Amino acid sequence: MSAAGGTRQAAAGGTRQAAAGGAAGPVSPFKLASVLLQYPTAALFNGLDFLDAVAAATGHRATRQAFGRFLDWLRATPPNQVAQHYVATFDLRRRCALYLTYYRFGDTRRRGMAMLEFKAAYRAAGFEPSDAELPDYLPMVLDFAALTPRGATLIRRHRADLELLRHALHEAGTPYADVADAICAQLPRLGRRDLVLVRKALRGDGPPREEVGLEPFAPPGYLAGREAGR
Repeated sequence: MSAAGGTRQAAAGGTRQAAAGGAAGPVSPFKLASVLLQYPTAALFNGLDFLDAVAAATGHRATRQAFGRFLDWLRATPPNQVAQHYVATFDLRRRCALYLTYYRFGDTRRRGMAMLEFKAAYRAAGFEPSDAELPDYLPMVLDFAALTPRGATLIRRHRADLELLRHALHEAGTPYADVADAICAQLPRLGRRDLVLVRKALRGDGPPREEVGLEPFAPPGYLAGREAGR
């Protein structure tokens, strides 16, 4: 990720770089999770030895164990089956979508407003969000958290949304739940406010439906500082 480039490019490039191999130096657990949550390519499987070494040296004990379980599954499963499982999990299950605000807000204007927070955080840190992916795409947010304390703060603010995804993945019985466990093990426990949000969302029928588009009704001048400079 760079000030001149989009955030999605960092996620894709990070996958190739991390999976390509090399000396396993210190790597953020958030970065490793970002790599593992992206679509499984040949580079991922070719780099499993390196990823094993990274996982064994990163994060808390619970994080390392969760990464280890997931990587064991990757080794034991044919790549084409992993790819099929990935699509069935993240593309065909609405509750498991890899977009942090989707479970609570679905396709509603409220989600559009929530995503403004992500765009503002990227820009405040000097990064320009890419139009190739929505700003709450979890691998992108994890890359951001690995790069700057602002990103770590952003992901902590969405601890409840991560918990909803983690719960949905466990409910689906997918090994990808281990990656969510690894992320959450790096974060503080749910506070009272987050617990209320999670319980309220879990009482519903999943992400709400409202086919009205995602363009938010932003307050006038919300991005005036950026527009004024053009």
